[in-house]
Amino acid sequence: MKKIWWKEAVGYQIYPRSFQDSNGDGIGDLQGIVQRLDYVKELGIDVIWICPMYQSPNDDNGYDISDYQAIMDDFGTMEDFDTLLSEVHKRDMKLIIDFVPNHTSDEHQWFVESRESKDSPKRDWYIWRDGKKDKSGKTIAEPNNWESIFGGSAWEYDEKTDQYYLHVFSTKQPDVNWENSDARQAIYDQVNYWLDKGIDGFRIDAVSHIKKRKKFPDMPNPKKKKYVSSFDMHMNQKGIQPLLKEFKEKTYGQYDVMTVGEANGVSIDEADLWVGEKKGKMDMIFQFEHLGLWDAETNLQLDIVELKKVLTRWQKGLENNGWNALFIENHDKPRVVSTWGNDDEFWYESATSMAAMYFLMQGTPFIYQGQEIGMTNVQFDSIDDYDDVSAKNLYRIRREDGVPHDDIMRILWASSRDNSRTPMQWSSDEQAGFTTGLPWMKVNPNYKEINVEDQLKDEDSVLSFYKRMIEMKKNNEVFTYGTYDLILDEHHQIYAYTRTLEDEQVVIFTNLSTKDAICDDLDFTLSFDNLMLNNLPVTTHDDTSTIVLKPYEARVYKLS
Repeated sequence: MKKIWWKEAVGYQIYPRSFQDSNGDGIGDLQGIVQRLDYVKELGIDVIWICPMYQSPNDDNGYDISDYQAIMDDFGTMEDFDTLLSEVHKRDMKLIIDFVPNHTSDEHQWFVESRESKDSPKRDWYIWRDGKKDKSGKTIAEPNNWESIFGGSAWEYDEKTDQYYLHVFSTKQPDVNWENSDARQAIYDQVNYWLDKGIDGFRIDAVSHIKKRKKFPDMPNPKKKKYVSSFDMHMNQKGIQPLLKEFKEKTYGQYDVMTVGEANGVSIDEADLWVGEKKGKMDMIFQFEHLGLWDAETNLQLDIVELKKVLTRWQKGLENNGWNALFIENHDKPRVVSTWGNDDEFWYESATSMAAMYFLMQGTPFIYQGQEIGMTNVQFDSIDDYDDVSAKNLYRIRREDGVPHDDIMRILWASSRDNSRTPMQWSSDEQAGFTTGLPWMKVNPNYKEINVEDQLKDEDSVLSFYKRMIEMKKNNEVFTYGTYDLILDEHHQIYAYTRTLEDEQVVIFTNLSTKDAICDDLDFTLSFDNLMLNNLPVTTHDDTSTIVLKPYEARVYKLS
């Protein structure tokens, strides 16, 4: 297998607004990240991915960009960014940034010009359509019944030109028309601006949405809804590959950088076209099949057998051809210890067991800020304490449907993206050491019990476990390049697999349940002397082919 630096890297995702405030205004910023780089380096990180720091009205936390070549005032200046890049490189780490090619802000100059008139030279840079009209020619409804990912119609009416523009996300995020070659080139120019600055790659946001279904047909609507979920019309559509190929060839394909596509809706059957060594357009993708197994409203129990099937399908499907991006948390998902795990009785155990389960597969593992200390979901009482546009839309729509406040809050406690956006918990000091001011979002009240400072002093903390695990992975190539094979595939509690590289083999056991779990009739013998990593004390020292794992226990053995 071809050895490449990004295959051997460990990634760390930073959400700048919530990471570290350097100036007391309550908002995390670029200088705050600089202040914490030694912590990130000591954790064992090679690549930092930061969420958008561009100029933005901040309707969707910076994913609505009004200028790709300027820094959001909240975060600092371009000089601050240059300092950050330099300081990251000084520590032998790399920096990748989020890039958003599917949409801009409605305040971006391109869109301002586009909406001026139907004759604007940039009109076709975005997706404008006539609405449905009555017999007199008066506009009476949207062009079709597509629902936005954030709720409500995916179309916004513009009175001045009597047309609608498409926004598959927020109303302030109009979709760029990727069928227009001038618009595409303008996007490429922005990408190349950052590559020339010396960044080390991109996480490419919502890239599977850039192609839309031709003629924009209505979605089937048997339930007679006002708007219908429209993923099938704008996610990984036929004809997207030539666009991705040109994107790569005119930008990052000419540089030694790392690219990770956010590719919702891409199945393993098409992965070769996305990340295959010969045909791939990116180095790896974030796919969400495994995270889709858990739902706050319909499926609160994680199906461990199904989880194994999904992740194994990706492991085997990309074997010797592509590469996985491994993750269980990010800025768009609630905290894993509160969803898949147990943040009450087995908080430490589930935070560490989930870590070993995903981190030691084949791929580049990413840690989301706070995951390494077991940060949990938060339970704010009022919708006013939430910031996320999708959470506020859900609350408004459900209230209009007559759903009681308490019922909606319970859904948000489990599912809101703001669960992962509360400020980083650095210490037990005021505001968790995140700011000397009033934080932009409330700190999770459990910061006095869960914080970096305390865990750095504790050899048995979640943070110490992550450090040991990262060090073990880096010191043993089998965890990077070894072949993955699932064992105990029908076991309802245990996720176990081997990694094999030539004559070296390791086995990873994780109990992902709240009950003791038995592993018996194994094809190999486990020796205490070959125990490489464990999150709980192992008391029996006998060689054995049967072990009992306590709730959320994790063990990694070298096989002789």
